[in-house]
Amino acid sequence: MRTTVTLDHDAEQLLRQAMQQTGESFKVALNRAIRRGLADTVPQGVEEPFVVEAQDMGVQPGVDIANIHDLETELEVEAYLEGTRKLEQERNNSQSTTPDGSAL
Repeated sequence: MRTTVTLDHDAEQLLRQAMQQTGESFKVALNRAIRRGLADTVPQGVEEPFVVEAQDMGVQPGVDIANIHDLETELEVEAYLEGTRKLEQERNNSQSTTPDGSAL
């Protein structure tokens, strides 16, 4: 590719020094400098693909783990209702007896 490049003074000086030290032409020295300068900015080779390793969570087919909080809520409600039933049953049992413990 042919193009016009405007170099800063310090970049020109570095390029001319490289040309003198290596005996390379302007074109060769400039291309080498560009390659060396850009080498770290361009990814080298192909990166390893990200792989997800699935783990068996022991979830039964048809159970949507994303909605597990719904199951938790349902179990809490069931536990609350069971506790309420027991308290109500105890209250009913205590109302059907006299203070001395005998049945009415």
